[in-house]
Amino acid sequence: MTVPGDTGPLQVLLVEDDRGDAILVEELIADAGVDMSVVWAETMADAEKAIDGSRPDCVLLDLHLHDIEGVAGLARIAARDATVPVVVLTGLNDEHVASAAVASGAQDYLVKGRVDPETLRRAVLYAIERKRAELTAVDLHATRSREQENARLERGLLPSPLLLGDPGVSIVTQYRPSRQNALLGGDFFDIVQTPDHTVHVMIGDVAGHGPDEAALGVALRIAWRALTFAGLRGAERMRQLERILRAERAGRGTFATVLSVAIPPQGSAVTAVRAGHPGMLLHGGGTVDWVEPAGGPALGLHVGDWTPQPVELPPGKGLVLLTDGLFEGHVGRGNERLGEDGLLQLARSLAHLPGPQFVEALIDAVEKQAQSHGGMADDIAVVRVERTSS
Repeated sequence: MTVPGDTGPLQVLLVEDDRGDAILVEELIADAGVDMSVVWAETMADAEKAIDGSRPDCVLLDLHLHDIEGVAGLARIAARDATVPVVVLTGLNDEHVASAAVASGAQDYLVKGRVDPETLRRAVLYAIERKRAELTAVDLHATRSREQENARLERGLLPSPLLLGDPGVSIVTQYRPSRQNALLGGDFFDIVQTPDHTVHVMIGDVAGHGPDEAALGVALRIAWRALTFAGLRGAERMRQLERILRAERAGRGTFATVLSVAIPPQGSAVTAVRAGHPGMLLHGGGTVDWVEPAGGPALGLHVGDWTPQPVELPPGKGLVLLTDGLFEGHVGRGNERLGEDGLLQLARSLAHLPGPQFVEALIDAVEKQAQSHGGMADDIAVVRVERTSS
């Protein structure tokens, strides 16, 4: 939108079917002391064509045209472009109609016969600024509403661990939204401990971004927790999650990856069930390795074999569960991505760090590599779990 001080004149569309009145308004504009360019439209149909051709900075609208009457003309302009400010023009006996037009969305009104160049100038500039303020307020409200919705969804996607008084494990969780965080992703995780002191850790990712994907992630996360406390494990729990995904997803093509790990209170053996999800990092003792147990397809593609697989979790080491946003970012020329091998190499350069610092530094390093390519394009979720007692 052009304002005083910007280059180029203000573009004013005058919608007036009386040629004498139109000439009078044009003369007032010429004497107003502001650089304004006037386009005259004799009918509402002509005005609509003018708006379609080039958005005006302000519309001066006569409320009594041959082809439309009253606030209906205002509605026609708003239907064409709701961001255009409008000042209505009315006769001496129709101020009540002008007031109704302002109540219906016009920014101001002028009474023919009572207008001088200064009044016209102020009305046009005021209308432009008032409309800008209205649009800014709408955008701000929408942004705040989206932030509140995202915060509620994030609490559903990323809950606090539900552990017993002495869980026997240390947990580190990290979530980083992408640069496109106006659309919340579908990354989710959960950690619960059942009465037998087994710690169950899950991480997942619904394909896509947006409220539908986030809501589906919340549904899967809550379902996983409920199924875990109900005693379902391994392939049967994945089959039930598959059923829930198919019932809750917005489109038939939507799928989700899930990795679930069960850590019993004794021994170094844990079990992992993987449904299309990436593998894990095994970090500790100055080393990092990639662990990728056999698994089945992602949920929502087709029912597969999600048999639990044994994984070793030696003392002093932690399993790092992650979503693919951690290694899918662009880091080189063209479409080159970090990839699992690149992530492992980066992780090994940070292997000397203790658990919490390792997770933080790893995400920072990945984000730094992606900065020259516009930053991370996907959300990142990471969960590190390590036994604190055997």
